[in-house]
Amino acid sequence: MERLRTKSYDAIVCDSYMSGWSGMEALELLNQVNWEIPFIMVMGTLDEDTTDASIRKGAFDCVDKNRLNRLPLAVAMAIEEKTRRAERNHAKKQLRHSEAHYRALSDNPTYGICRFDMDGRFLNVNEALVAMLGYGSKEELMAVNLATEIIRDPIERAQLFDSYRQTGHVERIEVEWRRRDGTPMKVQLSGRKVGMGKGASDGCEVIVEDFTAQRASDDHLRHLAATDALTGLANYRRLSETLEAEIKRSQRSARAFAVLIFDLNGLKRINDTAGHLAGNRALCRLADIFRFSCRSIDTAARYGGDEFVIVLPETGAKEADAVGRRICEGLSNDREEPLLSVSVGIAVYPEDGTTMDTLLQTADRALYNMKELQRTV
Repeated sequence: MERLRTKSYDAIVCDSYMSGWSGMEALELLNQVNWEIPFIMVMGTLDEDTTDASIRKGAFDCVDKNRLNRLPLAVAMAIEEKTRRAERNHAKKQLRHSEAHYRALSDNPTYGICRFDMDGRFLNVNEALVAMLGYGSKEELMAVNLATEIIRDPIERAQLFDSYRQTGHVERIEVEWRRRDGTPMKVQLSGRKVGMGKGASDGCEVIVEDFTAQRASDDHLRHLAATDALTGLANYRRLSETLEAEIKRSQRSARAFAVLIFDLNGLKRINDTAGHLAGNRALCRLADIFRFSCRSIDTAARYGGDEFVIVLPETGAKEADAVGRRICEGLSNDREEPLLSVSVGIAVYPEDGTTMDTLLQTADRALYNMKELQRTV
């Protein structure tokens, strides 16, 4: 623990049995101080119960002492996972910053106010609403019928007037209005029934908030929050949401789906020899191959660094393998320098895993096995 406090480590490799204490005790001690360092347990006998207990306690992986040739691979995967976790945490911080900025932008809306009767005739409007809808004067706006000329959608029209008829209130509904020039605007309405005095029928008074800019900003932020800035592919957040949705859909339909993990070979070498601009260009070239090779229902995402994931709905192992081969072939036909290649790993739900983590781990192991095979050929 003293060494961990004074120096940074990428991973911890620990013997399960040591003089006076155990690897499980070391893992529990690490968990108490909440350091997110991958922990690999080395065991004399690797059985399913002991492995499961270690993983549940927070170990990243377990390695059999009789198969220590697997240890370098486990360490490499642990370091990759730590790097991805750091990138995910950074992305979450950026997202929180964007959301705070978005809230600050929406804290100062301009309010329009109007009164109208059950036939949609305006009884009174304020100047803010006149400007909001693009009319030249109060009189010009009041000559227009709210129900037929400003609210064009009959469903939204019924939503406003039925709410008023049934309760006497309008509880923050969002509808689309049309400005004088015909352009649409998103507005949020809230209001109540008001008496108009002797001899006059009651009307409804509503406060109108122009949400057009906010909705555009909201859509833009959602896009940014779900997109990798460099490649334009989905980012880890959207990948997680897609995988969770696919798991639920497959549980309902009993249909498999596949996950492909790709690793761009030699990105560090490209960065070192040709520069980071060439490395970024290589990532974007690969992203373009994914876009060309995927169906509209597939989701291609940047998983972190030089790793990418494609989620293939309603796809088995054979079809997923064909997609992987098609992408490798497309990359081999790209003659731009430097030439690129990828390693691929495949996992299929549910036989290779029933959670997002187990599917990605299975595909990741298959990818690293392919890398090891390539090194030995």
